[in-house]
Amino acid sequence: MALSDLLYPDNPKRRQELIQLHQELLDCMSTNFRATNELAGVLNEHLGCTITHIQMRKSSTVKENCDIMIQAMNEIQHQVQKIDSDMKEKIEPVLYQKLYDIKEPELEKIAIAHKIFSIILGEATSTAGMVAMKLLGSNLVTLTVSKLISLLAQIGASVLGGISITILGLGIEMILHAILGAMERNQLLTAVRSYEEHLAEFKEASEKYQHAIHEVTSLVRQQVQ
Repeated sequence: MALSDLLYPDNPKRRQELIQLHQELLDCMSTNFRATNELAGVLNEHLGCTITHIQMRKSSTVKENCDIMIQAMNEIQHQVQKIDSDMKEKIEPVLYQKLYDIKEPELEKIAIAHKIFSIILGEATSTAGMVAMKLLGSNLVTLTVSKLISLLAQIGASVLGGISITILGLGIEMILHAILGAMERNQLLTAVRSYEEHLAEFKEASEKYQHAIHEVTSLVRQQVQ
C-alpha cells in the first residue's frame, strides 16, 4: 500500500473513481466518433459531400482526439452551410422561405429540396431531399454540434486533455501517475470532481448529438427498405 493511502484511507476509492470516469469519457468519445462517421456517410452518399471519416487514435491524448472530433464537426457545419447556400442560390426566394416555414407541409419541403439537389448534383437519390430537410430544419448543426464542439474544446484544454487514450491498459499506478502525479487527498478530490462535472455535461450533449444523427440515419434506412 502506498504511503499516501495510509495517510489518506479514502484515496484508493477516489482513485478507482477516476479510473471509472476516464473509461466513461473514452466510451462516450468512441460512440461520438461512430455517430459522426454515420452522418458523414449519409452526407457523402446522398448530398454530394466529401467528408473524411475519422478514427480514434489510441496512441494520442484525449485533447488530440477531441481536436479530431472538432475538425470533423466543423467540416460537417461547413458542408451543411454550403448546402443551404446552394439551395438559396438555385431557387426563388419564395420557395427558399418555404423550406424554413414551420407551417409548410414537410412533404412539399422535401420535394422542393429534392428538386434542387437534382439540379445541383445532376442526379439525386430519393432520400436527398429528406436528408437535407432533416439537417436544415433541425437544431443538429446550429445547436447540437456547436454545443458538443464547445465541450470538446473545454475537455481538451482541461487537465484531462493531456491524458493518453491508451492509459487504461497500463495498470492502476501508471494511470494515477499520469493523471495525478503525487497528488494529496484534496487534489485527488478536486480531480474527481472536475472529471464528474465535465463528464456529466459531455454525456448529456453527446446523447442529444447521437439521437439527432440517429433520426437522420433512420430515415435513410427506411427509404432503403
